[in-house]
Amino acid sequence: MRSQKKKNSRGNPWSWVPSLYFIEGIPYTVVMVVSVVMYKMLGISNTDIALYTSLLYLPWVLKPLWSPIVDNLKTKRWWILIMQFILGVLFACIALTIPTTNFFRISIAFLWLMAFTSATHDIAADGFYMIGLEEGDQSFFNGIRSAFYRVSMLMGQGVFVILVSILINASGMDTIEIEVNAVPEAQAAKSVLLENIDMAEHDGDMRLIYAPEVLDISLNPVSPAYADSVIKSIRAWNLAQGQPDPDAPRIAKEKTRVRKEKPLRPKKFEQWLRMNFGVTEVPVTDYAGNIGIVSFHLSKAPDKDKTVIVTFGQDRGDKSIKLVEGTRFEFNEENWNKPVQAGIQLDKKLLTPSSAVFDAQSGNVVMSWTVLFFFLSAMLFIFWLAHRITLPKVETDRKEKSAVQALKDFLATFASFFTKESIGLAITFLLLFRLGESQLVKLSAPFMLDTREAGGLGLTAGQYGLTYGTVGVIFLTLGGILGGMAVAKHGLKKWIWWFAIMINVPNAVYIFLSYVQPSSLWVIVPCVSFETFGYGFGFTAYMMYMIYISKGEYKTSHYAICTAFMALGMMIPGMMSGWLQEIIGYEHFFIWVVIATIPGFILIKFLKIDPEFGKKVKKTE
Repeated sequence: MRSQKKKNSRGNPWSWVPSLYFIEGIPYTVVMVVSVVMYKMLGISNTDIALYTSLLYLPWVLKPLWSPIVDNLKTKRWWILIMQFILGVLFACIALTIPTTNFFRISIAFLWLMAFTSATHDIAADGFYMIGLEEGDQSFFNGIRSAFYRVSMLMGQGVFVILVSILINASGMDTIEIEVNAVPEAQAAKSVLLENIDMAEHDGDMRLIYAPEVLDISLNPVSPAYADSVIKSIRAWNLAQGQPDPDAPRIAKEKTRVRKEKPLRPKKFEQWLRMNFGVTEVPVTDYAGNIGIVSFHLSKAPDKDKTVIVTFGQDRGDKSIKLVEGTRFEFNEENWNKPVQAGIQLDKKLLTPSSAVFDAQSGNVVMSWTVLFFFLSAMLFIFWLAHRITLPKVETDRKEKSAVQALKDFLATFASFFTKESIGLAITFLLLFRLGESQLVKLSAPFMLDTREAGGLGLTAGQYGLTYGTVGVIFLTLGGILGGMAVAKHGLKKWIWWFAIMINVPNAVYIFLSYVQPSSLWVIVPCVSFETFGYGFGFTAYMMYMIYISKGEYKTSHYAICTAFMALGMMIPGMMSGWLQEIIGYEHFFIWVVIATIPGFILIKFLKIDPEFGKKVKKTE
């Protein structure tokens, strides 16, 4: 009777295992992936995005250090519920900071707290899983918890970003398209004078007033001095109309830099990179491509204290027709009827008629992200309330260790890990096997969202959510499933070289995407799907190797230490990836990503793996 009662006290695992691991993946995905998309859409530089969001890996690096506290203080159920409540509060705090002036610094601080809270929740949830289920149920629900964790990733990278895109479109004006043609001088129309543009307030819904509807630019070249003066005059005009200075963030950063301190990055090395691999300016010659001008303003004033953001860039067409000034405009109640300008220049090498289509999109980006984070806050509170009911109480009669004994066990765990055979090689492998992927993952979203003029693909948030967050995650999951099946059939040792190839070689699709910059999703989606499938398949080797070197008395704790090195291997390269990309450009950066995969291949040759490890044991009758 007593054993039956104890078994019943565990409750029905279906009532809490799926929901627990779904909610475990949400904050991690938001901190590591969704935050990158949000900051990119809110105008933060790639350098800052990569540096500060990579530092958010640190709590997962350090979580083995405070895991004994979770093990010995209170119950794991208590820790789960407290962490979920705090996560709900933190999501709401981030929502409140997004509309503020210093939103980046404040939101990063809250994301740091969220990362520590989420890492603590992971410790408690994994520990609760081990004691909340019978041994047979643990094996059965292992696939279930992994599946729902993947679902949370799908929600975070796909559904949530698509939701933001829907909110942006709902809060914005209709997208406009402007056809730009490179034509012989005789066919080029005269520029539309600003004084001839209708700047009166219109009735009805707010819309974007623009001129001309079709822009014809003469193929006849102009002098470099004239082209430069036109670009400078466009910027000066926009600043006079109340538009923000595009160089303001960079200038402010330079002013706040403390000159007495040694720079974080060696200046000589940075200069060498710029000189040999950087995106260099076109040298001055005797002629330059001609320039045309497009003008915009709103049809009516926005509501008080509301800012309408308009982004302008090439949608499709000849890349020789480039937007050189005026990619982002901000309109409010004071400058809505002050026309701004965008400059479009022909490549000086373009000699024959051609065309391209540019579009202007708008929406309340700040409000859309604010709504999403309030939604996430409400979601966490709902799951917190549900888990107060569904999580079984299975730890009420356990004996807590003394502080001295807990410290001894903690030191013994670490000592036994770092005295394993060939542990130095194993740690090096954990740090370097994903050296290329750790840099790629931080810049894939900025690359897809960046304008084509900046070297990106110019995708909308919804297109990114569909491409990477939905289809990409589905292929990532399929790759992981097939990788697991391969190991179960033949073992890790036989497949590890194929795993290395599949996790690294598909990164080369980004070289193709950065050079070609296709506008069709029919080209982009298959490329991204191939890369994510390869990553899912190859990552199996990484996970299985961590299990392999964790074997022994303290396998749970040793696996946690391995995951810390895994996070460290993602954090350090990711921190410098944005800085490097902004120096050498997307094209050279993705070439570097592929080169960075070489150390992983070299290390595999020296790994010692039992040929039988990973194979599924056949049951004997």
